[in-house]
Amino acid sequence: MGTDDRQPANPTIGDHTDYKRKRLNMSPELQKAGGFSAIALAACYLIGFAMFIFVLDSSGYSGPSGSVAFAADHAFQLFLTTLVSYVLAGLFLVVLVLALNDRLKTHAPGAMQIATAVGIIWAAIVLVSGMLSILGADSVTRLAETDPERAATVWLAVGIVQNVLGGGTEFVGGVWITLVSLAGLRGRGLPRALNLFGVFIGLAGIVTIYPDFDPLNAVFGLSQIVWFVWVGVEMLARKSNKLKPSAA
Repeated sequence: MGTDDRQPANPTIGDHTDYKRKRLNMSPELQKAGGFSAIALAACYLIGFAMFIFVLDSSGYSGPSGSVAFAADHAFQLFLTTLVSYVLAGLFLVVLVLALNDRLKTHAPGAMQIATAVGIIWAAIVLVSGMLSILGADSVTRLAETDPERAATVWLAVGIVQNVLGGGTEFVGGVWITLVSLAGLRGRGLPRALNLFGVFIGLAGIVTIYPDFDPLNAVFGLSQIVWFVWVGVEMLARKSNKLKPSAA
């Protein structure tokens, strides 16, 4: 007798079952790196918030000249804060973006291609914003020794550019988290509750592009800390070489 080449009576049901059970071709090393990077990102954000709340107190410094004086008086603290919350965070973000693409691309390839491109752009924005702040602060404090008025003007310009890059809006980050969460809902590579939470955070970040919704920047930033920790724990703890089947 030859090989039985008969197809399932209901190809649609068979295809759906295959879809649910399709193996995720994930790199364990990249998943582990992504998990650690997500938790490190949360730590970077917490350190940044703590520094600006408890250490970098700008009360008593008013006007453009006061901003320059504040930068000069707190040069080292500002450098460390920016290094951690922007430069290091940007590098960790690159690893997380690639790890999430590796995890979710199997069942949402198109969405994850777009999400990964947006995520890399966001990481670049964070890195550039941080380096601009570090180098700008150093240049301005040096200039202030000889020309305080010009230093105040330059510092104002640096602040505007940094604000445009990401300090004043979380639009790009919101788009990335939204796309990743929607891809996660489709493929179940992450828990449904985490993905729904991510959609909420992402939409909050997207609307910050409108100036009147500026207060949502804080909501987005604080919620991201929870999201990063949750994602990191899932990536480190879940031994999911296969997709977790969805409820029939």
